[in-house]
Amino acid sequence: MSDAALSLLESTSHPELASVLQHPALTRLKAPEIAPSVGCTWSLSALTGRLCELGPGAAPAVLSAAVALVRDAQKTGEPTAWVATGPDLFYPPDVVAAGVDLAALPVVRTTTCAAAGRAADLLLRSGAFGLVVVDLGGRGQSSVRANLDIPVQSRLVQLALKHEAAVLCLTDTPAGQSSLGSLVSLRAAASRRRVGPGRYTCEVTAIKDKRHGPGWRWQEVWRGPSGLE
Repeated sequence: MSDAALSLLESTSHPELASVLQHPALTRLKAPEIAPSVGCTWSLSALTGRLCELGPGAAPAVLSAAVALVRDAQKTGEPTAWVATGPDLFYPPDVVAAGVDLAALPVVRTTTCAAAGRAADLLLRSGAFGLVVVDLGGRGQSSVRANLDIPVQSRLVQLALKHEAAVLCLTDTPAGQSSLGSLVSLRAAASRRRVGPGRYTCEVTAIKDKRHGPGWRWQEVWRGPSGLE
């Protein structure tokens, strides 16, 4: 019986009918109220307990989106760690200008994706971090492909769930190619466009989201580095 039909019957003035409508069998027919989906945004709370991948996207856009997540984690009081693969790393003055406390952001340098995975495993296993960013490198290097073995991904997922933490992997995988693996709960692309002198919009678009479905977007306006018009 539909909700509309039940409402119509309940509006009648027959006491006998009213008592019948209180029967548990009919009460169970009423559809429960469903709260609107929340969390479709680029925030630590939306990524907690998940293995996430940010890529494809140009390096500045990917790093800007990752830094925005680090800033959000620090604002909520969650310790954050950054694992870097290879020689590339974010530019510290830009990260400070974005509102990140570098003194509270430990950075682990590694040389391979396998080593980065092990470092992320140890950081999460400690239970001390609410967010671990794993920059798997490879941006602009066609011979290097970001990769994490499935057993490593499985451990990261289990640790993220156990310690209520988020794991964000930065990759350079094209949109048309498969992601790190099926264990990735959220995969998003990052982009950046100029909206005025020295001002850029950084946008994150969900390509895959096991919780909320793909297609949602998040964006934020950033100020470019000094001297960049």
